[in-house]
Amino acid sequence: MRIGYSFWGFIGPGITDTPDGGRSFRAPLLDALADRHQVVLLQDNRDLHEAGDDLTSRYTFDAGLPNLDALFLEWRWPLPGRNTTACGAPGHTCDLHRQQELLDHYTLAGGLPTIAWDLDRVIGPHDPIRHHPAVTVCEPAARPTPGAHTLRCPVPDTALDTADPAALIGGERPWPLVYVDNQYSRDAEFDRYFAPAARTHRHRVAGKWTDTARWPHVNFTGRVGFLEGQRLHRDALTTVLLSPPRYSAVGHVTQRLGEAVRAGCLPIAPSDIRTIDTLLPAQLLVTNGRQTDETVTHVHTASQDLRAELLADCLTGLDVYRLSRQISTIETLLQQR
Repeated sequence: MRIGYSFWGFIGPGITDTPDGGRSFRAPLLDALADRHQVVLLQDNRDLHEAGDDLTSRYTFDAGLPNLDALFLEWRWPLPGRNTTACGAPGHTCDLHRQQELLDHYTLAGGLPTIAWDLDRVIGPHDPIRHHPAVTVCEPAARPTPGAHTLRCPVPDTALDTADPAALIGGERPWPLVYVDNQYSRDAEFDRYFAPAARTHRHRVAGKWTDTARWPHVNFTGRVGFLEGQRLHRDALTTVLLSPPRYSAVGHVTQRLGEAVRAGCLPIAPSDIRTIDTLLPAQLLVTNGRQTDETVTHVHTASQDLRAELLADCLTGLDVYRLSRQISTIETLLQQR
């Protein structure tokens, strides 16, 4: 099968000043698809043009409209002042225009089997794209919108099959608590679950946080590159998984879970995230900031053996994120169309 894949972001480390959260799973997903199919990348080669990272010997990019058997879209949506402006305007990005060009040509006119992977859950329940006969909408949620299918941010099988919890949890970890992500729609959750623990534990918050006056005691250190974010998880004992309510209600846990666990950083999570109890052990679930504080203390004072046991439970929970499961889902859905 010849699959056209559209995404707006990077395959490699990319650049620091970008919110692209797909870098931890995109290369493994593309490589796994390419092992079984022909894959053509249809958006601008940002790795080359912005990061100076030439991946053209490994991946095929095409700015035209090549012959395809199926279309896979990491779904883009209107961002006023960025992708809604005229082409060539200052600050314009052409991801949305290009996505519409692909939809018009392959899906709407050609009826090509199309997967719209709504990673940010922005496609409304009544959006016509959900009801087009050639389109399947997927969401990284345990309980997706009616009619949509679950497609999680994948974790490579090899990473799970070869993981040694004791080795992963070891090493110097100077930060008892960290958070690596942006502020977007997480203020209430941050205030409830992270900020209280930050009063008593050495911590660091990395990411784009533009309105922080209400937390003068929190150590905000600004955006970091993708590789530095990974290093920060490897240097930390714990992190907290914070989800906007629209994510929590449907069991949408972002790629940060896999990133943290694979780095040996134990993820603490609000217990009201739907189905989170199937992913993490009860000892890492909390209902308020006091419990977050107590959990960080417990982990900090625990033996290496206990930390390894907790991490082993987290690795078991990641089985539903296994890359081979996501590839099977993609292939099944495309064949059904």
